Amino acid sequence: MTKKRSKSTKARQSKQQFNPLIIVGVVVALVVVIVGAIALSNPAQTPVASQAGAPASQLISPVAYNQEFVTSDTAHVLIDVRTPEEFASGHIHGAINIPVEVIGSRLSEVPQGEPIVLYCRSGNRSAQAASILVSAGYTGVYDLGGIIDWQAAGYSLES
Repeated sequence: MTKKRSKSTKARQSKQQFNPLIIVGVVVALVVVIVGAIALSNPAQTPVASQAGAPASQLISPVAYNQEFVTSDTAHVLIDVRTPEEFASGHIHGAINIPVEVIGSRLSEVPQGEPIVLYCRSGNRSAQAASILVSAGYTGVYDLGGIIDWQAAGYSLES
């Protein structure tokens, strides 16, 4: 009978102990979630993914773009990476049109040494174009996202 008690006592003790690896795993997971939440809470400062070692482009909101470039009259190049048809239907004042599909072969039209601001309709193609430019060695690349956000912020387009 003593053997039965000691076995059941040992079983209870082992069930009550926490595995330290599980605790470490939970803490690491919480840290990852918190860091991710912080990064996502401020998209205007979140870098766009780039190749390892290359400086990332920066997301910029319509309001920040107007303050940092338009209102202050800071030299920059504004590139609409949509199709020529989309560009003709309405674009941001001062933009040039270089579609994302051909931007890699038209790098000679994109000057080095001054900020480059990219946009498209929703932000997907501008992120792709930003990645292409950063991979080609451009610095000072900003992703304005899409004209959807531009118009939602109350800014107009020109034809």
